[in-house]
Amino acid sequence: MRSMSWARWATCALAISICVPALANNAARKSISDCTSFTQKEKDEATLSIELRNSCSMPVDCKVTWRVVCAPDAPKRRASHAKSSKFTLKEGAEQTLEASAALCGDDSFTLDQVTWGCEPNKD
Repeated sequence: MRSMSWARWATCALAISICVPALANNAARKSISDCTSFTQKEKDEATLSIELRNSCSMPVDCKVTWRVVCAPDAPKRRASHAKSSKFTLKEGAEQTLEASAALCGDDSFTLDQVTWGCEPNKD
């Protein structure tokens, strides 16, 4: 019986020695997505206001992309325009930019496929 309880104790000790350091390392690492944020709202009928914030303790390089489609329901006039903006956000900074469909003039439009991402600044 005594060897059976020793084996259980040794197994538990081994499991704890493996799991605890792994959990501690995961808790210490923060993802860029934990300290950057993105919001978008309509400014007017043809403009979308996009804001990114950096609450990380380091600068981050960000990229926002979107698509403007002029005359989406008119096969002959339909024109798609991919747009993007790249910038660096310092610690605690924010950046606001506008995605506009003004290039469509008076024609109908869609403004879609808005994506964003940030990564640690290499400098």
